[in-house]
Amino acid sequence: MHFPPGVNTPTPSGAHPSSLLLQGLNDEQSAAVTLPADHSLILAGAGSGKTRVLTTRIAWLLQTGQVSPGGVLAVTFTNKAAKEMLTRLSAMLPLNVRGMWVGTFHGLCNRFLRAHWKLANLPQTFQILDTQDQLSAIKRLGKQFQVDEERFPPKQTMWFIAGCKEDGLRPKDVDVRDPDTRKKVELYELYEAQCQREGVVDFGELMLRSYELLRDNDPIREHYRRRFRHILIDEFQDTNKLQYAWIKQLAGPVAQDGGAVFAVGDDDQSIYAFRGARVGNMADFVREYQVQHQIKLEQNYRSFSNILDSANHLIDHNKNRLGKNLHTTQGAGEPVRIYESPTDFAEAQWMVEEMKQLLREGQNGDDAQGVAHRHEIAVLYRSNAQSRVIETALFNAAMPYRVYGGLRFFERAEIKHALAYLRLLENPRDDTSFMRVVNFPPRGIGARSIEQLQDIARAMGCPLHDAVSTLTGKAGVNITAFVAKIDVLREQTQGQNLRQIIELLLDHSGLVEHYQSEREGADRIENLTELVNAAESFVTQEGFGREAVAMPVNGEMINPDTGETLSPLAAFLTHAALESGDNQAQAGQDAVQLMTVHASKGLEFDCVFITGMEEGLFPHENSMNDYDGLEEERRLMYVAITRARRRLYLSHSQTRMLHGQTRYNIKSRFFDELPAHALKWITRQQPTWVENDWHSKASAPTPVVQRAPGATGPNAWVRSGVQVFHTKFGEGTVVGMEGVGDDARAQVNFSRHGMKWLALSVAKLTQV
Repeated sequence: MHFPPGVNTPTPSGAHPSSLLLQGLNDEQSAAVTLPADHSLILAGAGSGKTRVLTTRIAWLLQTGQVSPGGVLAVTFTNKAAKEMLTRLSAMLPLNVRGMWVGTFHGLCNRFLRAHWKLANLPQTFQILDTQDQLSAIKRLGKQFQVDEERFPPKQTMWFIAGCKEDGLRPKDVDVRDPDTRKKVELYELYEAQCQREGVVDFGELMLRSYELLRDNDPIREHYRRRFRHILIDEFQDTNKLQYAWIKQLAGPVAQDGGAVFAVGDDDQSIYAFRGARVGNMADFVREYQVQHQIKLEQNYRSFSNILDSANHLIDHNKNRLGKNLHTTQGAGEPVRIYESPTDFAEAQWMVEEMKQLLREGQNGDDAQGVAHRHEIAVLYRSNAQSRVIETALFNAAMPYRVYGGLRFFERAEIKHALAYLRLLENPRDDTSFMRVVNFPPRGIGARSIEQLQDIARAMGCPLHDAVSTLTGKAGVNITAFVAKIDVLREQTQGQNLRQIIELLLDHSGLVEHYQSEREGADRIENLTELVNAAESFVTQEGFGREAVAMPVNGEMINPDTGETLSPLAAFLTHAALESGDNQAQAGQDAVQLMTVHASKGLEFDCVFITGMEEGLFPHENSMNDYDGLEEERRLMYVAITRARRRLYLSHSQTRMLHGQTRYNIKSRFFDELPAHALKWITRQQPTWVENDWHSKASAPTPVVQRAPGATGPNAWVRSGVQVFHTKFGEGTVVGMEGVGDDARAQVNFSRHGMKWLALSVAKLTQV
């Protein structure tokens, strides 16, 4: 037997090294690893040891002398997965793994083009544009050729170009059926020429140019077909049309002696159709390459059987699947618990209480019932906007949490933009908010114009808002128009309630229209709509928690800790600032994990809560009338279920605030597709309400501010000009008074905190 240089020969004990690699594998895994050098498809179910099989297959091929390191091409979908594979291989075999081509599609195409830059008609030092660079390049192109950005938003143009490249289409290949498409194709041509002139490529170009070079250059193609005798593809179900075409160029036609493709994937976990992934590539591969070797990895090493039975029964309702059935030797485990709540707020509060109980039991040493660490608890949701209510519940419970693969609700860019507009309505002197939205959405105000305005404001010693009137030229016109819009909005919102203020802002700021032009802008628009819900909840006392405020008769809000009186808008902005900055888990801190179901793929947790199981939400309303869409939603639910190792909770609520309205819900059809023997329906018998319990406004008591006597009582000494001391704000001077009796309040100018209105019945002022 021939062994590549650096590979161990048989051990002294007589055991062949290759047999040691197979130790600990089950029969199906071992069969997959030792398949002959033919095209193969490995259907690897969730938690079935897919990465181990893929890595051991490479090691086995090397150890048995079937291939040298330079003859291996392994494609992963993330750099992290590629590094993990190389690390494992280095531990399994004493050889240099650098000769292998292991990486992502884009990484491998970059390596290929660097080696053949002349043939690819690229400069040797070509640069790669990331998504932001690509958008900037398209914006620059639009300005040069005076493109109407309202009609052809740069982001839409970018996604059009990316979509064409994913389909392997150059401008001349695009089917033009209307004037708008003709214009986009023209922009595609201009963009290509600009990139070629500047010596840059975007991610799509890396893939497309590599494919074209293999397709059109016979010597190059034949060289790589001879070199890569073993082509291994991870997450095959997530490949798009162009990626599959690239693989076929390397593998060659089935009748030729090309490389053997070892494809590993799970069609039941194909959830990225919106990114171009094509689950049909798996069936096409089996048909086109006459795949004789199909092995199903069905033994799950992650979850108990009640969880797996639920996943199996659910996904069995999908018709277009290759088929497999997960099983385990770990036993039934806990039943899948299902909870129905009256509102989404009650749902969130129930989750928090359940988490506390799990942690108590786990930390008391009862690992069978509880969870020892917060990071082993995950909350999954179908829509990003759902996180806001959950975050509020965790915030109020002082339970650290982390939003995985995303940002906390009040830290998301679209929410921060909306809040900046709201802050300008409340305080036009807020330069930070002014700078954030003066040119967002874009309104033709350049960096130089803003620098000029800042210089003027600095020289005048005034806020940016007040310096605008001195600007001249086009910059002055555009910035003056922005300030005028804010001033008009401020007038229009006078006397409006908080919900009406935010709705008016969203209608007139241009934020919604801006995000409608984005390929994936629907999530951002949902989050903006959820901001209306957040305001509604705030006003109705559902979300105050520790910084609770009460609504006095005069329409303003009082902070019971400080006595400060604020407008509803100012109080809400304070609440948003506190919630975005507090209780954020620090790096390495034990924290509950929050994420969308899409973001959870590839992860696993001891305990998983899947929330919002209602028709129109999960499955999502966008998929309801489309057969393929509903099957993808079911695959998404399958992914969510199989994230759980020990405990799984599914919850739904009778009412939920969505898109600014209270929706009355029907429970998800997916409940009817789960096995009855694996489920346990739970519900709270009779809620016990305590003060400031916020998850049902029908039952929760209204916070009451205890009022002290008015100006004729103990606070009669408070009057204009008096020096006072406040425990939080420090020393200040009373500059104004209004109201009598219980409604009396004072305006105090504090040296460190500025001007504050304080309710005398609450604020504990002492005379200095």
